[in-house]
Amino acid sequence: MFKTEFYRKALFQEGIGLNTIQVEEIEGLEKKLNQSFLRIALNYGYVSRKDWKSTLIKNGIEFYQFDYSNLSQIPKGDVIASNLHRFLDLLAFPIHQDENNLEIVVADPSDGININFVEEILGQKVTNILISEDMDILKALHVTYGLEYLDKAVFHIYDKDRDVCAIETFTKSQLIFIGGFITLCLSLFLFFPVSVAIGLNLLLNVLLFFSITFKFLLTLYGSKFEVSKKVSIEELESISDEELPNYTILLPVFKESEVIHKLVYNLKNLDYPLEKLDIKLLIESDDEMTYNAVKNMKFPCVFEPLIIPYAQPKTKPKACNYGLYFSKGKYLTIYDAEDIPDNNQLKLVHSLFKKIPEDYVVIQCALNYFNKKENLLTRLFTLEYSYWFDYMLPGLDNLDVPIPLGGTSNHFKFDKLMELGGWDGFNVTEDADLGLRAYAKSYKVTVLDSTTLEEANNDFFNWIRQRSRWIKGYMQTYLVHMRNPAKLLRKVGIKGFFGFQFFIGGTFFTFLIYPVLLLFLLLIVFLKSQILDLLIFWSPEDTSNQILAYFNVFFPDWLVLVAIFNFAVGNLIMIYVNMIAVFRRKAYSLMLFALLNPLYWLMHSISAYKGLIQLITKPFYWEKTNHGLTKSTKPHSV
Repeated sequence: MFKTEFYRKALFQEGIGLNTIQVEEIEGLEKKLNQSFLRIALNYGYVSRKDWKSTLIKNGIEFYQFDYSNLSQIPKGDVIASNLHRFLDLLAFPIHQDENNLEIVVADPSDGININFVEEILGQKVTNILISEDMDILKALHVTYGLEYLDKAVFHIYDKDRDVCAIETFTKSQLIFIGGFITLCLSLFLFFPVSVAIGLNLLLNVLLFFSITFKFLLTLYGSKFEVSKKVSIEELESISDEELPNYTILLPVFKESEVIHKLVYNLKNLDYPLEKLDIKLLIESDDEMTYNAVKNMKFPCVFEPLIIPYAQPKTKPKACNYGLYFSKGKYLTIYDAEDIPDNNQLKLVHSLFKKIPEDYVVIQCALNYFNKKENLLTRLFTLEYSYWFDYMLPGLDNLDVPIPLGGTSNHFKFDKLMELGGWDGFNVTEDADLGLRAYAKSYKVTVLDSTTLEEANNDFFNWIRQRSRWIKGYMQTYLVHMRNPAKLLRKVGIKGFFGFQFFIGGTFFTFLIYPVLLLFLLLIVFLKSQILDLLIFWSPEDTSNQILAYFNVFFPDWLVLVAIFNFAVGNLIMIYVNMIAVFRRKAYSLMLFALLNPLYWLMHSISAYKGLIQLITKPFYWEKTNHGLTKSTKPHSV
């Protein structure tokens, strides 16, 4: 049995250097939150894990090392599984039990009170105590006793309503429809080649025109609300800390050790009572890079590490779903590791939720970038996010049509999020899918004029990886909700149905068809110019005219004019949309870069075709976006 000569004062005050006031604060939170003293000290920014480990080593403590590949449940493992949350709070892992012995691993050798709790739960006296780091104990508990929660995190949507789960990419009926449509087009082309070629070309041009026009009208409509404030300064100042509810923040990370330090700093700037923040850092159990980075932090952190047992698919929504079962807030939001939210964002959300009707269950805040001027790519990326979050989403909001949520800074009523089943672990744009599922249940989403700054991708190939996943996810979401178009129409109504077609379907459609129309126009220029004559100078004189005549049969002049008009007007509209996007944030220096939007769209097209290939070959693959690449050292105002 471990000797109790190391008391709390010796470890925390003399060893680490906590003052009396800090100890009293931790003890107050310990009683209020019903968590162990060490857990409070580590997760609420009083003690760093590195300092705690050093203190124990100086006092002669030897650390127990878990063999995670060979962990087994003790005879009363079902009792621990049903009390998993309590054991996580106690930072204790029972490693051996028989009739005469109970051996446990704890993180705090001075915590006699919680050791007694373990004895009460298991109905047996502890005979031996081993010491380990808190994160090692958390990992052992999660990978051993968290499997029921893991199963729910992966399959809850599928078990609840498999018709809205992306586990099946193409249904049998969709494959029959796609195959039948292609077969029909090819068959008709054999008999009516000219009519089919003209008809398909015209159809693609019309759909592209309507998709771009829809986004243009959304932007104009959204611009009417660019200076509106949904929560006034007076309303914000009237909020007292006592009335604020507990707030859960999920922080999914994967191989992001390079931004953990920034994350800790950003969280400290949040204007919200510390004891009412329930911050979960979601770490995959096989992500040794991030896991070790957190263990070796030299300064205190304000978050609770939550270790997710290994399972496929390895996606952000699966990780967030697992975090749901350990969340304690009335509201819940997600931030990425590099996010810098407005420091009053949580209070703004609380205030807005109080004043809007009960059927509003999600509030989406705007996203923008702190490294907007780093290079050409970050400038174009900032323009895109500015018109998307500052104009188009407010336009969707005020038209009351489905809003595809952004990946972060979407704030939920926790009970309604659980009612919706959380996120689809198989969908790689789980946010857009959840926005539509909420709308289909007659719940509403609104947007808030509060900004979270992120790191804009400054590397071309990294940007392609990120964007191909996003577009693949839009394709996934479209296929899932269009399995039964009539059912979708009944759920979301005519306005919601067509909003979904043009905003979700139209987004990836425009990127896929854009290079096709561009090649078509280049072919026209080639055939109409003298270049062809120069290339076939060795042939008879009328060869050029014959090729041009054959081309004119399939592409008559009126269709050429339609295509040129569509291409020119479409690009001008998107350039204009990007230009007006600078006004809300007064980023006027970016305006001329909007002229490069046609080039930026080509990058989207590359991503779209990559996403389409992955949709067929590996639909659940989460292509990792590398963060921490920016050389920007401080946020720029946008």
